[in-house]
Amino acid sequence: MATPLSADQLLQALRDEGLTVVEHRSWRTNNRDHKGPWGPTHGVVIHHTVSAGTAASVELCYNGHSALPGPLCHGVIAKDGTVYLVGNGRANHAGAGDGDVLQAVIAERAPLPADNEAGTDGNRYFYGFEAVNLGDGKDPWPEEQLLAIERAAAAVCRAHGWGERSVIGHLEWQPGKIDPRGFGMDWMRDRIGARLGRAPEVPPVEPPKPTCEPFPGASFFAVGRNSPIVTAMGKRLVAEGCGRYAVGPGPRWSEADRNSYAAWQRKLGYTGSDADGIPGKTSWDRLKVPNV
Repeated sequence: MATPLSADQLLQALRDEGLTVVEHRSWRTNNRDHKGPWGPTHGVVIHHTVSAGTAASVELCYNGHSALPGPLCHGVIAKDGTVYLVGNGRANHAGAGDGDVLQAVIAERAPLPADNEAGTDGNRYFYGFEAVNLGDGKDPWPEEQLLAIERAAAAVCRAHGWGERSVIGHLEWQPGKIDPRGFGMDWMRDRIGARLGRAPEVPPVEPPKPTCEPFPGASFFAVGRNSPIVTAMGKRLVAEGCGRYAVGPGPRWSEADRNSYAAWQRKLGYTGSDADGIPGKTSWDRLKVPNV
């Protein structure tokens, strides 16, 4: 039994487990809390979407459909392993399931009893992750996606201090369900348990990319040079009031570019040969040409 994670806590738990997470639209306020309670939480249910394509699946799980309003889960796990957060709070994913299964999840008891009843509100007690898959037994499960399912379930369990027995498949909760089809839940729980037995494997953080184009060197600006960097530079010169273009700017280095850059150099206080229209590092850095 646990108080549900806040939106920030869920997001951080997933990222701390090494997942790439996308916050989809207004996921933080997308829920069904007006239809019933959310919490206390006891576990995680894994589903498949019965749909193809990341964008369409994410929108489906965010909005729902005519028979079942969204959100249809808390996170959608794409085939490349990216997790798209689509809901925060009560979600229409688990439906009515077996109360004996719930008690086994709470006790983290194995094996699970058969799910032969449907009298307990699972949307109140479970987080839900939908994995993009047709569920026909033929659609493949890439390792990147399986790893993300493992990580996502482990992230929630780690945040709550649960073990792998707190993770179940929809087919283990609600009579008649088959998801997730294509891998066994005992096999997935073994993976989750192994992960929970060690520290999170967080990938190294890549340094942020520079927001401006680095100075390419004076020799870059030669007759015949054709590059989007030249276009980006010209647009910045126009924005600074230094554009000397009849048409453009464009990607090919021209006399108009040189005249425009000379105007920028003069604006900075350069004179004579220092304002010859060929970029230098100091004036280039001050122009702040955006990355292309």
